[in-house]
Amino acid sequence: MRCTSYYPVLLTADVAETASFYETHFGFARAFDSDWYVHLAMPDAAAINLAVLDYRHETIPAPGRTPSAGLILNFEVADVDAEHARLVAAGLPMLLDLRSEAFGQRHFITADPNGVLIDVITPIPPSAEFAALYSPDALAETAR
Repeated sequence: MRCTSYYPVLLTADVAETASFYETHFGFARAFDSDWYVHLAMPDAAAINLAVLDYRHETIPAPGRTPSAGLILNFEVADVDAEHARLVAAGLPMLLDLRSEAFGQRHFITADPNGVLIDVITPIPPSAEFAALYSPDALAETAR
C-alpha cells in the first residue's frame, strides 16, 4: 500500500464541541465543516490533520458505532513546558503532570471533552538503557 495521507477520526456525540476544543486549545482550523463531520487541519503544517465524526452517522457500520475510547493522541511540540503552562491556565485537566521520562520524552497528558487522552511531548535524549533500543535513525531524530 502506498498511503497518501493519514489522520485520526474521533467518533463523538458532540461534533461541534469536540472540533471547537481542538481549535481553541491546539490551533487547528476547519477545512470542512458540517453538523456530522468536521475536518481539521493545522494552518502552518498542512500534513497534520484530525477529523471529528458523529459516531451515529450512517457512514459508520453498525458494529463500530461507538464513541472513541482507548486512544491517545500524541502532539509533539517544541516547548512542552510552555504548552503545559498554557493548557493548565486554560483549565484543562492534567491526568499525568509534566515530567521527563528515561525513554526520551518530556510530556504531560490531558484529555478532550470525550475523554480521549492527549499526550503533549517534547523529545529529550533517552537514558543509555533506552538509547540502545532505538534504531540509529530514530535515535538521531530524538537528538533534533
